[in-house]
Amino acid sequence: MSNEFNEMPELNVGDTVTGTVVKVEEKQVLVDIGYKTEGIVPISELSSLHVDLPSDVVSEGDTVTLQVKKVTDDEVVLSKKAVDAEIAWKDLEEKFNNKEVFETVVKEVVKGGLVVDVGVRGFIPASLVETYYVEDFSDYKGKTLDVIVEELDRSQNRVILSHRAVVEMELEKKKQELLDSLEEGQVIEGTVQRLTSFGAFVDIGGIDGLVHISQLAHHHVEKASDVVSEGETIKVEVLSVDKENERISLSHKATLPGPWTNISEKVSAGDVLEGTVKRLVSFGAFVELFPGVEGLVHISQIANRHIGTPSEVLEVDQKVNVKVLDVNEEEERISLSIKELEKEQEQQEVQSYEKQDDHSGFQLGDVIGDQLDKYKQ
Repeated sequence: MSNEFNEMPELNVGDTVTGTVVKVEEKQVLVDIGYKTEGIVPISELSSLHVDLPSDVVSEGDTVTLQVKKVTDDEVVLSKKAVDAEIAWKDLEEKFNNKEVFETVVKEVVKGGLVVDVGVRGFIPASLVETYYVEDFSDYKGKTLDVIVEELDRSQNRVILSHRAVVEMELEKKKQELLDSLEEGQVIEGTVQRLTSFGAFVDIGGIDGLVHISQLAHHHVEKASDVVSEGETIKVEVLSVDKENERISLSHKATLPGPWTNISEKVSAGDVLEGTVKRLVSFGAFVELFPGVEGLVHISQIANRHIGTPSEVLEVDQKVNVKVLDVNEEEERISLSIKELEKEQEQQEVQSYEKQDDHSGFQLGDVIGDQLDKYKQ
């Protein structure tokens, strides 16, 4: 028997040994390490994280690598977390230096962030969990997250991880792929993110492009909100891409039917329409008939009398009735006349007067005839 003890390996504090779990108790684990007595792993030495039951960490029959913490004639105290920590720190240092992305499982949700087990206790501050604000992290317990090591300090036992950085890297990668794939003239769908005084920013898949207010519609737009709203999905055409500055110019107007499309089906020569004077020029006045569709009233067609400038008769934003003289859809031109309507109105007034004169007038012969009839009697 004494020979067997003499053959027992000598154990010293700090040694690393391998053994088999023979019993899992409520507060400790017994391990056969080939020594004269079974080694004891207290529950506090099983993991760097809080452990409720040893059975949550190991099971009977498991092979484990442990570090000797204490040796006496009666007992050998061992630590699993010390070995795990040594391996973990080396692994974490390598991941930190290489900016490696790896998976970890959230073990606890605590005030200020999330606790994970990476061989040692790791912490993800609330600000480094997502790219957006999270009010309640309770759903994160048990969730697997991709992370990188943000900060590492072994002397302080400090391991700070970030999931947000991984998300941002993925978004940046997608952004670059999108920038490389965009071409001028390409039509895509996007979501309106923000409205400004000069247009709308549209998310086209991880990057925002600008639809200038002049590119929102074919007609004049006072406010972007008159045409689109935040959260709305719209079609846009790519006008230009500045990859270096990550600027994308878009047009919503280019994806919409033009205001002149099938205009000849809406307007024909001879039609009388109401319009609004939009511009006065030396040779006439441009009158808006439909949003984005203007016709020209030549100066010679403004009034029945001679005028030197259109402003003698008309003013901007004035409502006027016009007669369509000609429609050229191909060249997007409509010729209009105000004078023609005035002529027609005058003719109608003359005709109306003549009709009234015919009905209300009398014949001289009728009067004389009536008087002669009296004398005959």
